[in-house]
Amino acid sequence: MTMVSGAQPAGWTDERVETLKKLWMEGLSASQIAGELGEGVTRNAVIGKVHRLKLSARAKPTNSTPRARPAARPAPRRVASPSAGMSNMSSNVGKPRPAMSRPQSMGATALAHNPDMETQLYVAPAVAELFIPEDKRLSLLQLTEATCKWPIGDPLHKDFYFCGQHSLESGPYCEFHSRRAYHQVDKKRR
Repeated sequence: MTMVSGAQPAGWTDERVETLKKLWMEGLSASQIAGELGEGVTRNAVIGKVHRLKLSARAKPTNSTPRARPAARPAPRRVASPSAGMSNMSSNVGKPRPAMSRPQSMGATALAHNPDMETQLYVAPAVAELFIPEDKRLSLLQLTEATCKWPIGDPLHKDFYFCGQHSLESGPYCEFHSRRAYHQVDKKRR
């Protein structure tokens, strides 16, 4: 067993266990109980023993005063660029930055309809589907490595099928469905 900073392990005697139960039921925190028991008993040791003893219900904490909120942190200092020089940096330290003006919205007005903000909805041009004669349509079990695996229709309906045309060596689809599936990126966007 590794010892941390010379602390001796606390043995859980019957007396210590009874003290722990009593203090736990009085509503003391694990840290407070560890402080009361002393002699190397840590907060984690108290929590572990409470769980092993299955002590769950306890009184409200004795210190029921609300905790004070910590003071607001000061705004971070702005660091000037190295080219600005040290004199510029010392003049900016501690000065608040000007606030950015933002449109104010109150309550549910942030989601209110604003006709000025309307945009045109882009509708992709309709692409005609390749007509596949009924005798060339394939089911899932009829697909092979050389057939186009493009699904056509709703899989939950009886008239669902796969394209079945000869697929390209570079992918699972025929030439027509490969153009629909894979779009080339414009040279400007690269």
